[in-house]
Amino acid sequence: MRVLLGAQSCGFGPVSKLTAISRALEGHRRTFVGTTVASDFAHRNADAYDEVIEHDGDLTDVQDRVGPVDLVVSVMDADLAFSALAKGLDVLLVDSLLAFWQLERTPAEIADVCRRAAGRGYVGWQDDVGALTPHEQIYAAHLCATASVAQNFPGVPTRVRELEQLGAAAPRLSGAIIDHDAVGGAEGVDGSDVEVEPIDLLVNIGGFKNFLLDFDVHNEYLHLIERWVPDLVRAWPQLRRVVVCGGAYGGERGRDLTVGRCRVTFECKPQREFIAAMAATRHYLLTPGLTAIHEALAVGSFPLALPEEHVGHIANLQGLGATRFGRDGARFTDLVPGFEVPADDFHGTAAIDRRVGQLLRDDVAYAGFVDGMNARLGTYLELTDAEREAGVAELREMLSGPSFADVLRGVIGSLPVAASVAAV
Repeated sequence: MRVLLGAQSCGFGPVSKLTAISRALEGHRRTFVGTTVASDFAHRNADAYDEVIEHDGDLTDVQDRVGPVDLVVSVMDADLAFSALAKGLDVLLVDSLLAFWQLERTPAEIADVCRRAAGRGYVGWQDDVGALTPHEQIYAAHLCATASVAQNFPGVPTRVRELEQLGAAAPRLSGAIIDHDAVGGAEGVDGSDVEVEPIDLLVNIGGFKNFLLDFDVHNEYLHLIERWVPDLVRAWPQLRRVVVCGGAYGGERGRDLTVGRCRVTFECKPQREFIAAMAATRHYLLTPGLTAIHEALAVGSFPLALPEEHVGHIANLQGLGATRFGRDGARFTDLVPGFEVPADDFHGTAAIDRRVGQLLRDDVAYAGFVDGMNARLGTYLELTDAEREAGVAELREMLSGPSFADVLRGVIGSLPVAASVAAV
């Protein structure tokens, strides 16, 4: 079976899930298609794909290059999903943020748009579906896809039932969509083939780049991390080895510095190396993306949430607010007086970037931020093993769901292509 795989290019969350899916499809011909941060991640983890193609737009040239395609897998990339449907291809849509999508139209209105597009054979999908907001387009892709999967999170089961009632092809609920071979299940990484350096503190800021944020523009959060981490090390001299991982520090952007007796490295590790390092590190800070949270839980690591990079991180912490992780997590609204963020995805993320820039120019406000983060980090560092284990168990219970491997096998087996090619 020849499979085209693509992901929404917003941080590392979507493409890391796509890479886990691609690894689960080993034995089939797997071609990645995408651009920007998703493509960067795919190139960095190229062993998970048979081919990596830089692509953004119509699939005609891709099909001309790779030949017949049996299945398109899209992780929250609505453009890829509808472009494939326009070609008459089977599409599996995978979504880890189903509860997050903000709809301006009612679900019934979105379903009507999908029916009109389907009635035109998807020839004019850009006119029909293109009139929807970006969030509504992903919701619409669930209704139009051949099959879809949604990762569990508070509010997701309700939306799955809603989509089923609107005529979607039975979206399937799943547990964590991560590289289970890499995390080695809940007992931790085997690590026999991965050399793991002892790290006192691991800081994960994810892929960072999205519809607004970039490494060189709208990058105030990066400036904050780069200023704050050395201050953190000075406040906690017991830290001798700190690693900051993120898409912004790949290749030549990576660097080392010495702060007192501590060596600090800014880098972007390949996914499996990063997971091995995370599993071997007791103290772990992360921006609260769902993939990073699930990977931590799979290796039994209880992390501390850093302040949000974008509105999606705010929604994640709100959804987990009843847990220790959600309660203890750092929020700009708690750390910076008068910090307010619009609920809108784009405008809210722009407000975070703008407000963080103001924070960096105000030494008094920045000092308050540092004091607040030190207080949270102090509480985190003092957590006992039992408290950390309880925090992990609490999150696992809330986010549990059917095995993604089983869900994927069931989905592939139910597709029309399964009649002519071997399933997973």
